[in-house]
Amino acid sequence: MGRKLKILGVIPARFDSSRLPGKVLKNIAGKPMIYWVYKNARKSSVLSDLLVATDSEKVLRYCQGENIPVILTGRHPSGTDRLREVMERVEADVYINIQGDEPTIRPEHLDAVVSPFLRDDLRVQVATLKVAIEESEAQDPNKVKVVADDSGRALYFSRYPVPYDREGAGVKRFKHLGIYAYTKSALDLFHSLPESSLELAERLEQLRFLQNGVGIYVVETPYDTVGVDTQEDLQKVELMFSCAGNP
Repeated sequence: MGRKLKILGVIPARFDSSRLPGKVLKNIAGKPMIYWVYKNARKSSVLSDLLVATDSEKVLRYCQGENIPVILTGRHPSGTDRLREVMERVEADVYINIQGDEPTIRPEHLDAVVSPFLRDDLRVQVATLKVAIEESEAQDPNKVKVVADDSGRALYFSRYPVPYDREGAGVKRFKHLGIYAYTKSALDLFHSLPESSLELAERLEQLRFLQNGVGIYVVETPYDTVGVDTQEDLQKVELMFSCAGNP
């Protein structure tokens, strides 16, 4: 029987994005992107609470005007570090990092990412998601790939199309979706550890956990997302929302 956990969803929302400045407030189908992330995540029944964590007064004012729970944080090098500040201020059993640039997130994503914590398995400290992809996507270094063992624990994350299909027999590859769930102890550990060599090489912070022996449980989902990093991504999501009549 699964444990009754307090699960807090946190949407880190940094305004000063280098590739698309101010993207969390960019308009999509008549509303800022952060509105859609919050609206879609709020549909999940697993969340005990949901809030936005930002270092921007502009984002703070917008959320307050829309009655979206929000916390003003200090400046942090990553969303994970921002999440840890929230952890120090708001008590929960599991913290879900919901990217502020994922307007196509679905409640099914959040249901899936917390599922490993509901098995009464105290070994589970970190969980994330994967989705099957085609060969063309696997070759894109902007799409992070993940390989997991038969128990669902991540073996490696890479921008390279792993596993390498040496004989051309055809392999199933998975894209990593950057939605994470953490225990408090995992967030504390991440903050205490220095950047690892693999993390620096791939520019993937989750490798800090793997290189230090912390298991990451990876749950497969059939639902892909469209993260917004560029103006082209924004236009793609705008078209998706327009065709769907808004999510």
